[in-house]
Amino acid sequence: MARWDIEGIDGLIFSDGWRPGAGGAQPIVSPGDGGVVAHAGIADESDVERAGASAAAAQAEWGRTSYRTRADVLLGAAAALREIRAEVEHVLIRESGSLPGKASHEVDKAVDELVAAAGLVTMSQGDLLPVEDPATIGMARRIPVGVVGVISPWNAPLMLAIRSVAPAIALGNAVLLKPDVKTAFSGGAAIAEVFRRAGLPDGVLHVLPGGPETGEAVVRSPHTTVISFTGSSAAGRRVGEVAGGLLKRVVLELGGNNAFVVMADADLDRAVAAGVAGSFRHQGQICMATGRHLVHESIADEYVERLRAAAAALVPGDPLAPGTTLGPLITAAQTERVHGIVQAAVADGARVVHGGAHDGLFYAPTVLDGVDRDNAAFRSEIFGPVAPVTRFRTEEEALALANASDYGLTAAIHTRDVARALGFAARLRAGMVAVNGQTIYDAAHIPMGGIGASGNGGRHGGHWNLDEFTYWQWVTVPTISG
Repeated sequence: MARWDIEGIDGLIFSDGWRPGAGGAQPIVSPGDGGVVAHAGIADESDVERAGASAAAAQAEWGRTSYRTRADVLLGAAAALREIRAEVEHVLIRESGSLPGKASHEVDKAVDELVAAAGLVTMSQGDLLPVEDPATIGMARRIPVGVVGVISPWNAPLMLAIRSVAPAIALGNAVLLKPDVKTAFSGGAAIAEVFRRAGLPDGVLHVLPGGPETGEAVVRSPHTTVISFTGSSAAGRRVGEVAGGLLKRVVLELGGNNAFVVMADADLDRAVAAGVAGSFRHQGQICMATGRHLVHESIADEYVERLRAAAAALVPGDPLAPGTTLGPLITAAQTERVHGIVQAAVADGARVVHGGAHDGLFYAPTVLDGVDRDNAAFRSEIFGPVAPVTRFRTEEEALALANASDYGLTAAIHTRDVARALGFAARLRAGMVAVNGQTIYDAAHIPMGGIGASGNGGRHGGHWNLDEFTYWQWVTVPTISG
């Protein structure tokens, strides 16, 4: 079984093979131990232009390949990822500060995305529609969009890139992938490697690490027709602005400040377990993380105490160190941002029940009580291991609090009355709602996405990928009568 050795591609980009980037190279520093993992090759505008032209040429041929060929490549990539998963998981831990369990889960999810994408090739590619002339056949058929620009983040770099790359390639498109520099190997090079092993033709996939300038070059490239962006709402607005001005389709999956509603009749054991996972998994650095715990006043004291006990039991540290149950934040800047929000929350009247401090990049799991709707912790997407608790009296008050956000990604409601929960969910402004579950849930076959500041309504997953990575063509064909 061939292993994956990143030393041989240190400082390189992937564009018709491994090559130096015109933008030089940049060290990738592990947030866990501060060591240099490797060097990311940096693509500049000239690299993007070259890659775009190559991708457009390769796509013309790839888009005409049989569905079986495309499925074989996707399934081959899944098999290749399974082969090198140990190396990929190790790089994920080093680059992103993932705990081993999270890294393993992310590889599993990435495999799921590849397998699900293989299934897209045999889904219906169009419809027959009536035409006024009965001797004419009218069909609406799906056509590959061409070259897809994928801009992906650092927090779940492998899975969040593959969920766009895989369906785009499966549906006959070429891809320019711009991963975050901080996770250029787990979120970029690993994807290039598995598709290379699967036999994807040269030119169909290019991996171009870089900063905002590289991302903007991908958006502005005359060769890209669709942009799939996952990241912050602020950056997403910029991507949408530039792409919209160029009349390009944009798929935006952005941030979240997700509500976790606990009704008076909730199963507290289940609610606390889900709330802890929602706020502290991957140090809260997940767009679907639980950002606001909305708890009925009759059970709030007990809920807060259980949350505090669970937070106190977590052990921050290097993800590779034995016993660690909470890893580091990604950078010093992010750590200071999280701490600034916690300090502002206290100034706004919140009480620190646990945590509220950090040692370098290791932020203590933090529980805040007494957070009202005007508090900084209520208004912000914190993106750190912080659980703000807000108390409510009535169901209508809970609904108003849950919807008091520009974000609309995901939400959860805990109650023993499922009918009540379904009615409540129908009034929530959220793309996804879990009843008696976590705010964090994703799968390759669901319509993943949000509204408002969380996205433009685009959806990743299942047959919804067809809407994002193909366009409709109307064709009429006169029949020949006998």
